[in-house]
Amino acid sequence: MKTVSQAVESVIKVKPFVIEALCEGLLNISSLARQIQPMVEKLTEKPVKQGAIVMALNRLAPQLDYSLNRNLQKLLESLGDIIVRSNLTDYTFRNSNTIFNSHTKVMQEISNHQDVFYTLVRGVFESNLVVSSAYEDLVEKYFAAEDCLLQQSELSAITLKLPADNVQVTGFYYHIMKAIAWEGVNIKEVISTTNEFTIIVNDEDVDRGFTILKNLKTAYKKK
Repeated sequence: MKTVSQAVESVIKVKPFVIEALCEGLLNISSLARQIQPMVEKLTEKPVKQGAIVMALNRLAPQLDYSLNRNLQKLLESLGDIIVRSNLTDYTFRNSNTIFNSHTKVMQEISNHQDVFYTLVRGVFESNLVVSSAYEDLVEKYFAAEDCLLQQSELSAITLKLPADNVQVTGFYYHIMKAIAWEGVNIKEVISTTNEFTIIVNDEDVDRGFTILKNLKTAYKKK
């Protein structure tokens, strides 16, 4: 059985947008307490007064704010260049024993082309391929025997170069994705390496997506 403070923290920590609004002082604490009261009572296994939940929320907010922003502001201020690539096509293939052979053949064809965007990610059951639309014919040629589950064109990639210590900061990717989600930009795919973070969006959303990522530095410098 949890205490009221422990129960409130458990309920709030699974609501990232609520955490952000709570830390920024944008929520009506009494209304939030009333909303989460049934969940708190379930975790504590006893009736809990709304006032006790309000006090727990007020104590919790500074702790969450410190946890979210510790080292994060410095990291976001040091974000690197933003690179945009347009005219991309996104494929999803069902995994097979031959899919890497198909991938190898395409790679051999484009190995001397410096301007090509090409990334293949293998999941448990599916593989995702994003390629410059100019090379669709090669994909269709060498992946002809593969089971294509989805194909989308008129896409763009926005790549953000990351500081080397990004893997050490909790919540880093959350803040990037939150900023994009707030603005209603639909992300088609996410591609990540150690020091690069790429989102694939519709061509019509690329300008907004670029502006959102560009403004991340400015937003956190003002805090």
